[in-house]
Amino acid sequence: MIHFPVVDYMKVCLGGTFDLLHDGHKRLIMTACDLAGPSGTVLIGITKGNLAAKQRTITSYQKRKEAIEAFLYKEKAIPHVVLTPIQDKYGPSVEEEFDAIVVSPETKSTAEEINAQRRQRGKKQLQIVVVPYVLAKDGYPISSTRIRNGEIDEHGTLREKE
Repeated sequence: MIHFPVVDYMKVCLGGTFDLLHDGHKRLIMTACDLAGPSGTVLIGITKGNLAAKQRTITSYQKRKEAIEAFLYKEKAIPHVVLTPIQDKYGPSVEEEFDAIVVSPETKSTAEEINAQRRQRGKKQLQIVVVPYVLAKDGYPISSTRIRNGEIDEHGTLREKE
């Protein structure tokens, strides 16, 4: 886990498809919660509509949202988190006031695009926090695609080939 200095309040955002919620997603979410601090807020944008459909066959928005809610409840993080649907890769991050954005190495370039758009609008730049991939037992990143293909489970344990 990445540790941050405790602050009174930070508003942090992150976004994604969060299909087949796995340990990599959970690390992103908990990093955002840690960064926000005890009185902070985390906004999680969950892809919906055309943006989600372009990626692949995925679980419904409602089921993905419920999986995140169950995880947040288990981690006692739900009071500080807001879940919202997003229709594009930026969500509200370009316009709304945030202090930081949490991303994976794969989505760092999107966070840089967001900061470029914020700069053009005269908005404060977001602190970009890149969370390293969570690796499966074979040393490759855990991903929803690998889980869906039956290679690994949500914790990165290798599955037996049939």
